Amino acid sequence: MSDLASAYGDRMRAVMEDLIAFESTAGNEAPAQEYVEALLTDLGFETYRWTADADALADHPSFEPAADLALEDRPSVAGVFEFGDPDAGRTLVLNGHVDVVPAGDTGWTGNPFEPRWQGDRLLGRGAVDMKSQLVACVFAARQLADAVETGDRELDGRLVVESVAGEEDGGLGAASAALSNPYPFERDAAVVAEPTDLQVVTETEGCLMARVGIEGTQAHAARRWEGESVLPAFERVRAAFEALERERAESVSHPLYDRFDVPWPIVIGRVSAGTWASNVPGTLTAELRVGVAPGESLDAVERACRETLEAVAADPAWTVDPPTFERFGAQFASAETDPGEPVVRALQEAMTASGLSGTAPVGETYGSDARHYIEAGIPTAVFGPGRIEGAHFPDESVHWPDVLAAGEVFAETARRYLK
Repeated sequence: MSDLASAYGDRMRAVMEDLIAFESTAGNEAPAQEYVEALLTDLGFETYRWTADADALADHPSFEPAADLALEDRPSVAGVFEFGDPDAGRTLVLNGHVDVVPAGDTGWTGNPFEPRWQGDRLLGRGAVDMKSQLVACVFAARQLADAVETGDRELDGRLVVESVAGEEDGGLGAASAALSNPYPFERDAAVVAEPTDLQVVTETEGCLMARVGIEGTQAHAARRWEGESVLPAFERVRAAFEALERERAESVSHPLYDRFDVPWPIVIGRVSAGTWASNVPGTLTAELRVGVAPGESLDAVERACRETLEAVAADPAWTVDPPTFERFGAQFASAETDPGEPVVRALQEAMTASGLSGTAPVGETYGSDARHYIEAGIPTAVFGPGRIEGAHFPDESVHWPDVLAAGEVFAETARRYLK
């Protein structure tokens, strides 16, 4: 096959710049998806489009009640290449998502949606999570199709590249594709192209999203002793969850997570308290994310959280009403793929052929769309350029040579898997 950088490097850079310019946050994916669909058509793919099906997602544990889901005008798109006798071979899906998290107003040294190059590093929202991975998948597929069309390779099977919407909302597009196949053929395996720092990920962590409520007694600040502030109670809750995180790091083990000091993080990411500066705060709501280990259930982790809160409230030092606890938003189940699966072996062999070292499978502390395909019986690995440490951060960036290297690996993985 031709070298990806020589064949398509300039166009890949241009496409990346175009994609970053789309502010494709949740609910705003459609313009970017129109662009991707047109790109796929121009590159010779047969294209497909679908939207998340509220009925199909209604009973899915990852999502809020279907009536509360924002699904309108959030298309997912895909392109397909068929090789040789496609029904005689396997079908591999390369999956990426086009949605990004909001950029925020601080920390950026430039407009988050104006791509900027600093040498070989591209900056912009979505650079590492995960528009560069999506672009690498698209052009890797085109590179493999070139090799087949010119007679350099003989293959049977299909290669699918997906650009799904709503991953940051729990995987709306991928879950719908997994539950209600949008293609007239079956899928044998998938690679989800998240930033893995060019490592093979076979285990992804889940997360429980939950809301804690605390109610005290509001009072005028001039008579604060007539009220009962919720802030001391919240400090006890925060300390209890920190202790739970430490305890779980010791009691819940997994060999692919030994490299993490905090394998199952608990983060209180949002807190709202009180109604007025001149009042004793009588209400507080805290939203948190709790890591779920591979093999653990969301229900088991929820029980641990509830037991933690019950113990806090049973302490004589607790002087307000018992705290409440409820799930909200998207829930991410953990996911595991057998390292012996053919798609994992093909990926490892492709990495070796491309000169990458360290092909042993690892686990990651983030969730991904891989779980939806695995739940549907489709073995799925996770692989891509970039480091998760740079995702959801100001001045998000990706090292461009890593994007090109990943593209070569995607193409070679497909060649080896479809053979």
